[in-house]
Amino acid sequence: MIYYIAQFIQSAIQGTDWEEPLSFLRVFNYISFRSACAALTALVLSWYFGPKVVRALRKLELGQEYQDKAEECGGMVARIIDKTGTPTMGGAMVVLILDLSALLWTRLNELVVLTLLSVIVLAALGFYDDYLKVTRGDSRGSRSSIKLWVQVLLALFIGVYLWRLPETKSLISEIMVPFYKYPVLSNAALVGLVITIFAIVGSSNAVNLTDGLDGLAIGCTLTVSFVYLVLTYVAGNVKISEYLQVPYVAGAGELTVFCAGMIGAGLGFLWYNCHPAQMFMGDTGSLALGGALGIIAVLIHQPFLLLIAGGVFVVEAVSVMMQRYWFKITRKWYGQGRRLFLMSPLHHHFEKLGWYESKIVTRFYIVSILFAIIALSTLKLR
Repeated sequence: MIYYIAQFIQSAIQGTDWEEPLSFLRVFNYISFRSACAALTALVLSWYFGPKVVRALRKLELGQEYQDKAEECGGMVARIIDKTGTPTMGGAMVVLILDLSALLWTRLNELVVLTLLSVIVLAALGFYDDYLKVTRGDSRGSRSSIKLWVQVLLALFIGVYLWRLPETKSLISEIMVPFYKYPVLSNAALVGLVITIFAIVGSSNAVNLTDGLDGLAIGCTLTVSFVYLVLTYVAGNVKISEYLQVPYVAGAGELTVFCAGMIGAGLGFLWYNCHPAQMFMGDTGSLALGGALGIIAVLIHQPFLLLIAGGVFVVEAVSVMMQRYWFKITRKWYGQGRRLFLMSPLHHHFEKLGWYESKIVTRFYIVSILFAIIALSTLKLR
């Protein structure tokens, strides 16, 4: 919006006495400037509205008046704070501020609009799940099949939409992998659609699974967002993408502004979500932010790189799958299921070992930063 206002003023004053005094408006043409403004806008809005949202959620009685699944299982000897009653659905604030900052500072194109609309759909899905948990007073929420079908249909829509457009068809039909500068497969639309579904659905659910400790999911989301802030800028710049030999995607630079807004909104939310949390993100935020990372990865032709950049999310999701299938297999073999971990996702395993919540979160942050560094190194290691 602000970009278009600046463009309108520049066009109106061209050739007049006002052209020189207002020449500074050209700065709004630069993605780097608008990205900084988007991050700062989202951060300030989060700081301003954070306390108001906490009070509103408490007034509406939208708190977690039930034990989470980890507490239901018991054995959390290191937990010194009772989280019952903490407001949830705080992710709604993150999503709304993210979308607002993006609308204010991006130059809208199909990639940005597709991302914004998808985030809203996933946030609505998460809100429905959170609302059921609050009203029922337990951690069940909606059926997993409902969430999965909505995510799959959304991802399929995105994949088909991109494949049908001549300018974005290659994002689906050509398969790129990290550390290699050429497509490993061409004219493979079906494979590309499957990868798109796994990237978006997997990322959305992986962030959701990671959201179990104060500040854990949003902090790791910030490091992955920074990686894709760099990658979107590179992918949207003809000269830089050619120099680094990564796929150029017209219009991808505007996703840099979106990523910056996500970083600003995430930092602002972390201010209130760090231990001890004043509010939880809930599925409203985790499904939407995780999905956004998957969508952006697809839109810049780097879906597999998300496995590296979001390494913490991958490990958390894999720990759940390993635990579940190992339990089923050993139950068939021995008549009684056995566990690989004391509890999954992995962060609860360390809680069971007696690690304090803040220690687990800090160490996961460190690992997430290391994964981010490896992901960024792929820009040169080709």
